[in-house]
Amino acid sequence: MTPTVFLFDIDGTILTAHGAGRRAMQAAFEAECPGQAEAMASVAFAGMTDPGIVRTALRRAEQPADDAQVQRVVEAYLRRIEAELGVNPPREIGGARAAIEAAERHAHAAVGLGTGNHVDGARYKLASVGLWDRFAFGGFGSDAEDRAQMLAVGRDRGLARLGADTARVVVIGDTPRDISAAVTIGAQCLAVTTGPHDASALEAADRVVDRLDHPAALQFLLG
Repeated sequence: MTPTVFLFDIDGTILTAHGAGRRAMQAAFEAECPGQAEAMASVAFAGMTDPGIVRTALRRAEQPADDAQVQRVVEAYLRRIEAELGVNPPREIGGARAAIEAAERHAHAAVGLGTGNHVDGARYKLASVGLWDRFAFGGFGSDAEDRAQMLAVGRDRGLARLGADTARVVVIGDTPRDISAAVTIGAQCLAVTTGPHDASALEAADRVVDRLDHPAALQFLLG
């Protein structure tokens, strides 16, 4: 089999956190920028990285959006997210585990994450459904604000694990941003409609399915 790096998104692809991330981010933003709640409330999170979400909200609030301020809000978010996850524990999306297991069965693959979550936020979310330990590496929002650069970090970490200079790279996600970032780094994209977007919004992906355990999805993963 062709050496392959798999990069799985989390929110809308592997699990739904029932709005825990938004609640924690909103509370963090209000704590750091009192009276500016609407700026964060207006941001569409899907497909964005944590620092990208924060910087967008800061600019809408006409607040300083330098790296230090972005980091302060992200840190305030991380202090809140674990408790928010406990309010209504995340639910694993049907079919996601089967896709992860299929990727793991690939004879020469590295199975990792490609998520806009900060690495600690990713750990909290995935640990809540017993899946954090299934991923040995990833590209995270804490690695890069730009989604394509974030995926490139994950790709390079996967290549290092494979001991390869090149490999097939497959991004698994649920938003147009996953698709465009995959294209930017020369990867393929398997898109699933379990997030906020329907098939028509995801048609630029190499394959679109309604569940990750659909036979067409599993066949695509295995190349």
